Amino acid sequence: MKKQKKHYLDNKKFLEEITKYKKMCADADDSDMPQPPITEFIGKCFLDIAKGLSYKPNFINYTYRDEMISDGIENCIQYCKNFNPEKSKNPFSYFTQIIYYAFVRRIEREKKQAYIKHKLTYESGILEEIIEMDPDMKLNIEYQKNDFFDIYEFEEKMERKRKSRKMKSKNSLESFME
Repeated sequence: MKKQKKHYLDNKKFLEEITKYKKMCADADDSDMPQPPITEFIGKCFLDIAKGLSYKPNFINYTYRDEMISDGIENCIQYCKNFNPEKSKNPFSYFTQIIYYAFVRRIEREKKQAYIKHKLTYESGILEEIIEMDPDMKLNIEYQKNDFFDIYEFEEKMERKRKSRKMKSKNSLESFME
């Protein structure tokens, strides 16, 4: 007999709690009351899922992991009432997807901010002044310039995305007008 691995989240209990919460939300809607807050158990489940996902290899090395976790929990709370227990009996996977995409959006935002920071630094001329004052800093600055070129590539990708979105919206508008 194979011993099953213990999971950090009981999906059946999580489903029961989400179902109870959805019923409370429906009752609140029927009586024109404000939405009830999520239960402590549901909040702990969101936190556990977000922390667990943040330890995956594609997310673990970011310095803003706490912000990613916070974004994921915020999105789960925001979309908690959209979970439909009649369609799916797996709230773990539903909320993991929500958190995953919250992480991806945070990473994109942070990349944009890093690009802006680097661009302003290089355009300001501060680096050249530092090299004049301390020639030993040149090696460190060269390393940062290599990092800047990665961000330059990121900017090019962002521009291509923006242009392709414009083209798609233009095409859809033209097809609508026909």
